[in-house]
Amino acid sequence: MAFDLVQLRSQFPILSRQVHGKPLVYLDNAASTQKPQCMLDALMHYYQHEHSNVHRGAHALADEATIAFEACRDALQTYLGAADRREVIFTKGTTEAMNLLAAGLGQSIKAGDTIVITALEHHANLVPWQQLCLAKGAQLRVVALNELGELDQQDYADALSQKPKIVSFAHVSNALGTVNPIADMARAAKAVGAWVVVDGAQGAAHGPLSLSQTDIDFYALSAHKLYGPTGLGVLWGRFNALDLLPPYQLGGEMIKSVSFEATEFNDLPYRLEAGTPNIADVVAFGAVVNWLLSLDWQALVAHEQELLTYATQQVQALGGFQIHGQAKHKVSVLSLSLPGVHPSDIGFLLDQQGVAIRTGSHCAEPLMQLLGLPGTARASFAIYNTLAEVDALVAALAKAKSMLLE
Repeated sequence: MAFDLVQLRSQFPILSRQVHGKPLVYLDNAASTQKPQCMLDALMHYYQHEHSNVHRGAHALADEATIAFEACRDALQTYLGAADRREVIFTKGTTEAMNLLAAGLGQSIKAGDTIVITALEHHANLVPWQQLCLAKGAQLRVVALNELGELDQQDYADALSQKPKIVSFAHVSNALGTVNPIADMARAAKAVGAWVVVDGAQGAAHGPLSLSQTDIDFYALSAHKLYGPTGLGVLWGRFNALDLLPPYQLGGEMIKSVSFEATEFNDLPYRLEAGTPNIADVVAFGAVVNWLLSLDWQALVAHEQELLTYATQQVQALGGFQIHGQAKHKVSVLSLSLPGVHPSDIGFLLDQQGVAIRTGSHCAEPLMQLLGLPGTARASFAIYNTLAEVDALVAALAKAKSMLLE
């Protein structure tokens, strides 16, 4: 292993706590990752030493806060592989970013148009497009899955033959771990003239990106799934694409000038960042992004894959559990069911043993309906998890199985 896992884990204070008298085994990372000390320190430092509103102040604190705030945008430009720092828009999260895009791109949608999504989508990348179609009389086309939980690429090609106006898909399935070939899918969608939107909430946590080198138009992520704070997200878009979007919200910050007769809107990125932003969390997230940029991602990706492979083998050897999502290319999500057992019962018994997982539909209810399941028990791994924690998961699953079935 090319990195020091013990040293890495030591940067996450919460990992040393106990739950129900047992060492915490945190395997709910697809829902939200834990936070490194550098983020906690940056957040406290901002409030203790720099707090002020940004961009418009005429004093030292305002200048310091603005510099720290905008430094996060610069770090994200590097992490995302953006061509221009103005392409980085701060939002409340992936959900707000998707609603912003549906509101903006939706102004050009008319009756009879087609919007393409996939059967893998989180509700945040389904409901906004669904409701837009209902409001405009457009058609929502859903790309099917194969038996492995991968997108049916022939069905995707058939959907593109309808010349959709918007194509939106996840980078990674939060429920199954499937990694979609986003660069190839974006290239095909642009060839038919569609806007290409990617839900990157699950994909961004697995290493820096090169978005400007793809045909993707927009990519959204949530900071709390990327080792950062809650209530903060990022929308990346190509400058020319973002510049076509009308303001999503109106008020302070997003204006150049206002009279009672008219308003002149601000330039990017501020036109899409109305009101006082989430300054403290942006500053803290900047510390996280710079920390992420310092890591050996080749080693970390290999580590995450080792965790997933080992966990998959151990659960298969345990027997009884079904693993949902067997894509050839997937990341650290293990979605399980035990026939005849509700997933919430599995989650409860694992929690009693100190193992934290997620149960339910994972905000992908239509996908669960396709699978014929009420939900799954989902373990999801991050860069700080260990093989010993996988062993703890499997031991807890074995105990739960014996209690529930015998």
